[in-house]
Amino acid sequence: MESKLRLSLLTLRLSVFLVMFMWTIDKFLNPDHAKQVFAHFYLLGNLEAWHLNIIAAVQMLIIMGFLVGFKKKWTYGLVFTMHLISTLSSYKQYFNPFEGPSLLFFAAWPMLAAIFTLYILREQDQLCVVKLKKCQ
Repeated sequence: MESKLRLSLLTLRLSVFLVMFMWTIDKFLNPDHAKQVFAHFYLLGNLEAWHLNIIAAVQMLIIMGFLVGFKKKWTYGLVFTMHLISTLSSYKQYFNPFEGPSLLFFAAWPMLAAIFTLYILREQDQLCVVKLKKCQ
């Protein structure tokens, strides 16, 4: 049972990372799209490309740490927080699920649950993680 749990947690971590990675890369490669997202969902309409590069660089560090299981309490917690903010900021889409692409926004909720699961089971998430020895 323990090996099944660890494998399940690894697949959750990899799939969450994939989504977060694509969103992060989008900020670098498509800053106009990222500007629109930040203006519409986060009410931050005055961002420049260099702002988005800084946001994306920080986000990339966090999700890379998440990918390798580094400082799980912090990286898993930050990934959860980022996705929670993203999910909640899209609240208007949930009231009109059948207009435009709004139905796709509901996929955020199972991903949020997956990240929460990873956070609360972070000690059991042991496959393919970085383990650093403490300096003495």
